[in-house]
Amino acid sequence: MFKVKITKHSSALPSLNKGFTLLELLVVLFIMILGFSIIGINLSSGDASAAIKVAARDMVSALRYTRGQALISHQQATITINLSQNSYTVSDRTKEYAIPKAIALTVVTAQSELSGDGLANIRFFPDGSSTGGRITLEHAKVASEININWLTGQIKLSDTDASK
Repeated sequence: MFKVKITKHSSALPSLNKGFTLLELLVVLFIMILGFSIIGINLSSGDASAAIKVAARDMVSALRYTRGQALISHQQATITINLSQNSYTVSDRTKEYAIPKAIALTVVTAQSELSGDGLANIRFFPDGSSTGGRITLEHAKVASEININWLTGQIKLSDTDASK
């Protein structure tokens, strides 16, 4: 009869548990949290710039709308800026548009368009011209300037350095 010899193969190395230790996982989590916090700080520093740009673009849009209404209706149209409330209204609308309180607002316009109540008007005429002026929005070291040409009524937005 046949003899069968069975041998047991043993590995020279003990089997290692393939995985991560708790310490390694904690180090990786710490590095990830540190990275996300740095990204968060960098993103929050752009908040002032973003707030200025949004407010300035909204105001430019309102100015262009007001000019368009004057051209279409063949009547004067105004945008009234309330400096004490940091807001503005368009002549044919009842809604008051707010500008964040952190943004400093200054207006240069015709003397006849200023009132002692902190109100300033930019008036557009049926031919497209306007009283003209400049609106400056500032926060921290970021500023935007809106220039309104009195002859053509053209509205131009530009970013400026508020520290100058």
